[in-house]
Amino acid sequence: MEDFLIVVVEKLFFMPFLMGLVFVITALISLRFPPKKINNLYGYRTGKSMKNQQLWDFSQKYSSVKMLQIGFFLLAVSFLGLVFHLNEKQQVIFGVALSALVCIYLFWSTERVIKKNFPNE
Repeated sequence: MEDFLIVVVEKLFFMPFLMGLVFVITALISLRFPPKKINNLYGYRTGKSMKNQQLWDFSQKYSSVKMLQIGFFLLAVSFLGLVFHLNEKQQVIFGVALSALVCIYLFWSTERVIKKNFPNE
């Protein structure tokens, strides 16, 4: 059993796995303890989300749920390493590119939904 676990861990796409864990943990913390007031330290902070309290509250909840979904997606993608065997350099390139894409997607989708739900803001 121990040998099996070692093989699985070695074959995982490690960067998406770690990013997935970070996203899931961060999302769960943000859902459980959302920032109450607009601040520059904690939460989903963009110019649009910080315009007023209503936008702030909405964007915190939406971005946390989206981050949780992305985290589970990244965890699932990490298991593709069991099927596709990339060398170390390819894994780093894949991991960095995927991490950048999911971060861009998180901001883009949240801003799009804010614009759709609050057209006059």
